[in-house]
Amino acid sequence: MTILVTGATGTVGRQVVAELVRRGERVRALTRDPAKADFPDGVETVRADLTDPTTLIPALEGVTGLHLITFGGAYFAPLTTGPEIVALASKAGVRRITVLGGGGPSGVQAAVEAGDMDWTLVMPVEFMANALEWADGIRTRDSVAEPFVDRLSAMVHEADIGAVAAVALTEDGHAGRTYTLTGPETLTVRDKVRALTAARGREIALTELTPAQAVERWQGAGMDQETVDFLLDVYGNTPEIGRTVVDTVERVTGRPARTFAEWAAEHADAFRPQG
Repeated sequence: MTILVTGATGTVGRQVVAELVRRGERVRALTRDPAKADFPDGVETVRADLTDPTTLIPALEGVTGLHLITFGGAYFAPLTTGPEIVALASKAGVRRITVLGGGGPSGVQAAVEAGDMDWTLVMPVEFMANALEWADGIRTRDSVAEPFVDRLSAMVHEADIGAVAAVALTEDGHAGRTYTLTGPETLTVRDKVRALTAARGREIALTELTPAQAVERWQGAGMDQETVDFLLDVYGNTPEIGRTVVDTVERVTGRPARTFAEWAAEHADAFRPQG
């Protein structure tokens, strides 16, 4: 059995690949730039582009399981090629598909659900890896500056997302399921900064920005107004699904979800001064 992982060089895709390898599966990793892939030994790397489904034809040869993302191209635009991808996968003999969801319904999701293959929708809340956005400020200034520092998040370890996808791709009983994935606890920005301080062994100062200051920073970073408005809304009014812990990871994988403290310990070097 060969499993094709799309988005294989992404935050989650790499974890899907790693978990499948750990389980002894034959893995084919899809990327637009194989030269930069750097996958473990035994992983077959192929070049293809989800925005051009014809490039998938050789990549799908002999594939029985498929992990799909819902965006593609240089600017992560939502894919419009879902029906073509699903038709090619069905013709190739794919039996199981996982879809990495997020940000609302997608054309890929709709096409997969309308198809004839067993599908599982994997819906993570905030990634723990998002904390890497603070790494430069913590390394160079020992500080984090964020708005809405008491906002709540049930953030999930990206390795747990990969583990759930791997189970759904290789075991029975997950067809037609939508799995919302969270970590084991709800955290504020203050909680995250404390965990990072403990992991790297050096104090981190937390400054709360006003919404106006946050908008100024985001606009200065080149964000468009739609993105700025989205961030203000999701940070100031975090949806219940994003701040409510569920036990999906443990139910599907048989072990507890990883904590942010574990994630921080694994990535402590990214937050330590260099040199």
